[in-house]
Amino acid sequence: MTHRVGFVVFDGVTMLDVSGPAEVLHQASVLGHHYEVVLISPYGGEVTTSTGMLLSGTVTASDVGRVDTLLVAGGECLTTSPLDPRLLVTTRAVAARAARVASVCTGAFVLAELGLLDGRRATTHWRHADTLARRHPNVDVDADAIHVRDGRFVTSAGISAGIDLTLSLVEDDHGAESARRIARELVVFLRRPGGQAQFATHTTPVEPSDLLHAVIESVRNDPSADHGLPAMARAAAVSTRHLTRLFRSELGTTPARWVEEVRLGRAQQLLLDGHSVTSTARRSGFGSDETLRRTFLRHLGVTPTDYRRHFATVGPTPNPE
Repeated sequence: MTHRVGFVVFDGVTMLDVSGPAEVLHQASVLGHHYEVVLISPYGGEVTTSTGMLLSGTVTASDVGRVDTLLVAGGECLTTSPLDPRLLVTTRAVAARAARVASVCTGAFVLAELGLLDGRRATTHWRHADTLARRHPNVDVDADAIHVRDGRFVTSAGISAGIDLTLSLVEDDHGAESARRIARELVVFLRRPGGQAQFATHTTPVEPSDLLHAVIESVRNDPSADHGLPAMARAAAVSTRHLTRLFRSELGTTPARWVEEVRLGRAQQLLLDGHSVTSTARRSGFGSDETLRRTFLRHLGVTPTDYRRHFATVGPTPNPE
């Protein structure tokens, strides 16, 4: 039986919020799990996405017929302008008939405005999570989750997280192996490690001070070197206190935390490239398998071995080094 998935779209919708999940469903259909995608908009006809590209052939709520899953796409306009009443009416009408209702990114603002998320956990793009929580205090907003399921409602984080969400829906419908095969085909994680915080906090200023730029490049070029606070301060010819102030003012974190994040990123890449846990610990600067293990559990919630097992499925044969 074909599973019909309705995508609520509108002028200003983010293209990837639609195309990413739609491609997952297409790949599921290639495997023999039949999904039909139908585009729903407040007025029908053509919709102009945020990139200027057009989505044609959209239908109104009154013409859509049966929808098994409803997915509300997002767009920046949903956070900056009052929501179109016709968009709300459209979403409410189709959501009432759907067995499962989901949103990508800021699509959660539409569901929240309708009261459908009251008393429920939900998520959205990390940049808009505070706004969602402030506008809708009855919604339990989890700013770090990639996607959140509460009853028949599923919400996801920003933009590309719609792919993660849709993989989870396919997994619910047809099992983990089907979802894993699609993830391999699309070269994405079946379950992305960590949460949104890794994207919200691992930032570097566009134009850091010359002094901090030199420190940043030194750590990135060789994470395994001695990058303790005294060593970095000596290399920069400043006091440890001054270097700490620079990290806090320009990066919003401490030197130790920032170095750990760089090392964690390098360790993830080494594991995905097929290196052993021991080799990864040494090359990334963690020194020991146990330190690497504790760091992975604290930041990503998985061990290095499990991380490689789950996420290096499309990579090379593990390097025994």
